[in-house]
Amino acid sequence: MQLDELDQKAAEHFEGYVVRKDLVRQFSRQFPVPTYVVEFLLGRYCATIDEDEINEGLEIVQRQLASRTVNAGEEELFKARAREEGTVKLIDLVSARLDTRTDSYLANLPSLQLKDVRIGPEMVREHERLLTGGFYAEVTLSYDSAIAQEAHGRPFGVDALRAIQLSRRDVLDVLAQAREGLSSTEWKAFLLRSVGLEPDQFGERARDALLLRMVPFVERNYNLVELGPRGTGKSHLFQQVSPYAHLISGGKATMAKMFVNNATGQRGLVCQYDVVCFDEVSGVSFDQKDGVNIMKGYMESGEFSRGKENIRADGSIVLVGNFDVDVEHQQRIGHLFGPLPPEMRNDTAFMDRIHAFLPGWDVPKMQPRLFTDHFGLVSDFLSECFSRLRMESRLPQLQGRVHLGGALSGRDINATNKTASGLLKLLYPSAETEVSDEDIAWAIRLALEVRRRVKEQQKRIGSAEFRNTHFSYLIGEEGVETFVATPELSSENSIGADPLEPGQVWTLSPGGMGKRPGGMGERPGGMDEHPGLYRIEVNEGPGSGLRILNNPTPPPFQESVRYAQQNLYARAAQLVGDRDPRAHEFSVQLRSFDAAKTGSQVGVAALLALCSSLLRKPLRGGLVVIGEINLGGSIEPIYNAVTLVEMAIEKGAQAVLMPVSSRRQLFDLSDDMATKVDTQFYQDARDALLKALAA
Repeated sequence: MQLDELDQKAAEHFEGYVVRKDLVRQFSRQFPVPTYVVEFLLGRYCATIDEDEINEGLEIVQRQLASRTVNAGEEELFKARAREEGTVKLIDLVSARLDTRTDSYLANLPSLQLKDVRIGPEMVREHERLLTGGFYAEVTLSYDSAIAQEAHGRPFGVDALRAIQLSRRDVLDVLAQAREGLSSTEWKAFLLRSVGLEPDQFGERARDALLLRMVPFVERNYNLVELGPRGTGKSHLFQQVSPYAHLISGGKATMAKMFVNNATGQRGLVCQYDVVCFDEVSGVSFDQKDGVNIMKGYMESGEFSRGKENIRADGSIVLVGNFDVDVEHQQRIGHLFGPLPPEMRNDTAFMDRIHAFLPGWDVPKMQPRLFTDHFGLVSDFLSECFSRLRMESRLPQLQGRVHLGGALSGRDINATNKTASGLLKLLYPSAETEVSDEDIAWAIRLALEVRRRVKEQQKRIGSAEFRNTHFSYLIGEEGVETFVATPELSSENSIGADPLEPGQVWTLSPGGMGKRPGGMGERPGGMDEHPGLYRIEVNEGPGSGLRILNNPTPPPFQESVRYAQQNLYARAAQLVGDRDPRAHEFSVQLRSFDAAKTGSQVGVAALLALCSSLLRKPLRGGLVVIGEINLGGSIEPIYNAVTLVEMAIEKGAQAVLMPVSSRRQLFDLSDDMATKVDTQFYQDARDALLKALAA
């Protein structure tokens, strides 16, 4: 393996806690145990970059796994060894139950098909998770021939038990100190390598989705849904990487197993594990009629009732499942919660308790090239750090620095805070480290997107209370309000309902002959061009003047921008108050979304984009601005208003702002079209700006 710069840094800062992930795959294919079991042994013997030491360690790990894991058909061989030698060591998924007939605990070792192995009560008290599904452990199994002679004797017994997980108390200090040696980008990449994936093989959205999968491990009482195509590794993290996670694969979810057994008082999975994941969630059902209500209560408050007693737990709930169709089709026929079980899929109250809807369709199907051959953290060290991080919060780093928009309800704010806190804990293991604005913006943007996806599905079900989904945030008192969209709801060449960034505006060029203002002849390049959709994007900064980034610049667009600039200078007090546009440099870019390329007669839209960037305020979402302005500030008439409004509707516009002189033409607009868009008129530039700015 060729070590890269990140490998060198990881080996330097995490000495003794890294392992080559290609070695892990080599063993996990050979032996019937999860990845974290293999890494537990590799971390013990191969946590080095010295090839000779690694090779020696590999031989030890090979011997231990070969001698302690039970392959199919070897059950009787291990039992015989226990009888002949007195004890045998093995690695198995150990669980236990209380046998009330004999008032004793019995262990279950599935690899040996033994269900009645004696185990001392002190071991069960020390490892309560034995009673809620069990865990992988190194087991010393003994055989007592005297007990075997007794009637109903149980000769096999557990003499010793060592859970396969780390028990050091200073793991977070080690992690936080070593993290200081890596940048945020390097650290994200290293986290992905630590769960066996190669970050360079994934796009940015896929990397973000993979990091979001880790949030339930570091955030208490976090509720996540991930739905997407088969084969994208949705359950891998919850089954293979951490002993603190429990995977329920389809079938019936019993309330006794999930929460509390009323007969025995035994606490359930949410009390014993950090994360409880329902795999293939579409096939999950509950053993009680009010099962979903009990689950909703727990997801809301982290509490559930047992008689008169309220029990608190902090296990996170994760629901993963498959889409049988693509996302666009799913949205056409219903909503994205469609694959959930019938008792959940249309329950908006249940959805409201979901903190994040992870876009599983952003993650590619797992292929060999996606797995890393580089160093990553040993899984038991990583999972122990994740578990300790659950006791912390990163909300203090957000308070006073992040302001969420008015569209968020109390539950939306809580969900966004939990997701952002979890992402920042992943990124900054130490609460003492100063968090950059850039990383806060990344976490908040992602948190708002995955919560908004929940809200959008609630809106699709038809509940009026969820209609406002324009989520936004700003960083700092003087920050710019940024709106966060869910990409699957909009396409690049259509007008979305969300406000654009300040300085951006949708516009339609009327096309046609394109006369110059004042009857000065034809515009260059505007002849016989069809109407077209454009987006004008303006950025401002210190300096003076204006430059158009398009090269070559279409002359008609250049002329419209020049008119807009001169009107801004001449009428600055009316348009932007005390801001001086001459003290700012504007960069303007025209993006075309149709065959039309010249950008003719879009002066009003260009002027509004300049004002929006200077005021640092966005224009209304879903708005298209139509019209040209001349040097004297008069608005030029347009002659194909009906065509332009119909085109705006076709492109997804919710509102059209056009010159008042076009009003009479719209009498010819069909009733059907007229009801699909909010058409507003303006008299002059100031009127247009006031009607265009977002409230």
